[in-house]
Formats: sequence, structure tokens, C-alpha cells
Amino acid sequence: MAHKQFFITAEEGLHARPAAALVSEANRFESELSLEFKDTKVNMKSILGVMGLGIPTRSDITIHAEGPDEQEAIAGSSALLLEKGMIDADS
Repeated sequence: MAHKQFFITAEEGLHARPAAALVSEANRFESELSLEFKDTKVNMKSILGVMGLGIPTRSDITIHAEGPDEQEAIAGSSALLLEKGMIDADS
């Protein structure tokens, strides 16, 4: 199992467009992916689950991956969050 913690820096938090992009990215991988915020863990391949977390700015989140391509899934999710301006480059 792989995991990585991120700090959301975007003013609007993890809002609809980047959340949808994150779900799309997660669905590219065979591994099971989950997103954790405030002790609640949801399936990262579900837009309802991700949006239901209501992640505001200045929040710590953790992405968990388990499966044959877990490292690639973490790296892809990290790159997407950076590309969408949700995290800083040092995350």
C-alpha cells in the first residue's frame, strides 16, 4: 500500500472541476484509490465521494493506493493536483 499527504493551497479548496479531474485520473489505474480528509476515507474513483468531503483550502488530505500500479497512481494524482493549482510544488 502506498500513500501520500498533500496540503490544499487553492483558495476555493478542492472544488468541482479539479475534483472531477482527480476522479478521472484515479479511474485510469487498476489500483484501489481512496482520499482521506479528517478521518473520513472515500473511494477516489467516485465523484460523489470526493465532493462529499467538502475539502476547503488549507486542508491536509491523504491519497491511499493499493494495487499493481499504486506508485504510478500516487504520482499521477500528485501531478494532477499540482497542474490544477491545488497544491504547491513542494508537496
